[in-house]
Amino acid sequence: MSLRIKPAAERALRQGHPWVFEESILKQSHLGGTGDLAVIYDRDKNNFLAVGLYDPLSPIRVKVLQARQPRKINRQFFIDRLEAAQEKRNPLISQGTTGYRLAYGESDGFPALVLDRYGETLVLKLYTTAWIAHLRELVAAMQEALEFDALVLRLSRALQSDRLNVASLYGLRDGQQLIGNAGESAQFVESGLLFATDVRRGHKTGFFFDQRENRQRVRELAAGRRVLDVFSYTGGFAVYALAGGARSVLALDVSQPALDALRRNVASNGYEQTRVETLRADAFAGLRALGEARRKFGLVVVDPPAFANRRANMGDAVLAYRRLVELALPLLAEDGILVMSSCSSRIGLDPFKELITRSAAVAGHELEIFASSTHGLDHPIGFPEAAYLKALFCRLGS
Repeated sequence: MSLRIKPAAERALRQGHPWVFEESILKQSHLGGTGDLAVIYDRDKNNFLAVGLYDPLSPIRVKVLQARQPRKINRQFFIDRLEAAQEKRNPLISQGTTGYRLAYGESDGFPALVLDRYGETLVLKLYTTAWIAHLRELVAAMQEALEFDALVLRLSRALQSDRLNVASLYGLRDGQQLIGNAGESAQFVESGLLFATDVRRGHKTGFFFDQRENRQRVRELAAGRRVLDVFSYTGGFAVYALAGGARSVLALDVSQPALDALRRNVASNGYEQTRVETLRADAFAGLRALGEARRKFGLVVVDPPAFANRRANMGDAVLAYRRLVELALPLLAEDGILVMSSCSSRIGLDPFKELITRSAAVAGHELEIFASSTHGLDHPIGFPEAAYLKALFCRLGS
């Protein structure tokens, strides 16, 4: 199918933006089906602008695969994209890391899709039904371009909903094994540390690779400190802290299975279980309880989920971050360090810095941000909306 779009949308495509919204479409040749290839031409000279996946169920009506120069979308196209994405990750691979994001959505030319590697297991997560029509060719391309033993399919919450009915319409389900047998958990190495995670039922695809560099910085700061890991999940920050020489780690999470997996990851790396304390609780309630018990820590890591997935959630997100800061700061020892992270894309780095320092000031503390970070190389920022992660490393002012 062919499309004509508004001038502003044309300019955005020429500048590399990978989305065309429903309201930007002026004319289309016919009603498109889910996953149809939509070719966009400019209005003046009828020249090719882009081709992408048509998604009639989404306000992002076209998810761009190829822009500027026309190219056939086939298995070889996907092979070339996969090989280019793999090459970007070579610095990680050369360090012996076997767990990383192999394809980061639009930034790697795969809109509304991520592909993660966990050792010999690949996990493909879809965020639109538009990919389903191309799934066979995509999987065949993966088999030709990449080496792996097992492939697991994960579906976004929207794709698992009754509204989209993916299970009955397409016979696909979250956690389905498309190739091989991933087993109960997949093992991988990150920065010389060994982890295992549930790739079929775990959060996202099983682990949070985006925090790798921040975990490494925590490792460098942890020596001799008592560490509190809030929203610990399966222990990424906790294990790195132990590797950095932390005296002890208290892991706080609401999920007992996650805390059980954390202890297994601690054991896999040879650290004594006596150095780890776990607390199953809601983060806010757990922090409050630790404050009432007058516990003190030399390093507090707060890595919450995305509080602001939608604009309507922004107010609640701001309040949540403020409350976390208010609860975490009294737990810091005199020379303590607070690591505060956000994966909410609607809050940029500078606004996040201002929010955290203001929240500290309202709570009666002066906070000095001595370092900050954003994305690692396996999460490249190819367009503004791809930027979501930020982490602040802070000390209490004198």
